[in-house]
Amino acid sequence: MKIVDLPIEFEFNGQKNHIYPSLIILNNELTLVDTGYTGFLTLISKEISKKGYEIKELKNIIITHYDDDHIGSLYDFKEKYPWINIIASEIESKYISGAMKSERLIQAEKMLKTMSNEKIEFGKWFIQQLKTLNHVSIDEKVLDGDMILDNNCRVVATPGHTSGHISLYFPSLKSVITGDAAVNENHELAIANLYFCLNIKEAEQSLRKIKNLKAETYYCYHGGKLTL
Repeated sequence: MKIVDLPIEFEFNGQKNHIYPSLIILNNELTLVDTGYTGFLTLISKEISKKGYEIKELKNIIITHYDDDHIGSLYDFKEKYPWINIIASEIESKYISGAMKSERLIQAEKMLKTMSNEKIEFGKWFIQQLKTLNHVSIDEKVLDGDMILDNNCRVVATPGHTSGHISLYFPSLKSVITGDAAVNENHELAIANLYFCLNIKEAEQSLRKIKNLKAETYYCYHGGKLTL
């Protein structure tokens, strides 16, 4: 078993940006963690091919949480490769499937009411992005402490950024896939995007939680791989 990060470069608002979905390779089967923005299926598929793997080997997609840069292309993946098993926390599953209005959309609509004139257009655009995300049913709902991927991966509840956020711990690899529970910021683990964090206190606790795992490698969706 091994983990590789998939550096995805894209342009947003005239600037180059990067995200780093993770690819887990286990027994010749692939598991993708998070799917980027809407329209990123081709970008991610090309990066998987660059790493020497075939998209037809993709068995699972794990979603760390509901945010447009993490679930944007989930529907496209499921539609094109219907055999893929979609895994998410029980809490986030409600938002991803459309059973409940997402926390992020509720937050964005609330923030719009107090936004300055300079930011209000972005706020409206962001709300529209969230509203146009396609809902996807979750095949496998997980809880804190669950062992998945043939007992090689432990689900770690890391609320704060969202209430049902999960990270993934791989004891045999001494590695953690953090999602947005932590970012690689100047070669240090830090809380991701405080502006959008739903519960700062919980986010701080979750950051301590994954640091206490004493992993040697952290795969951060923002900032990329961090080796301690």
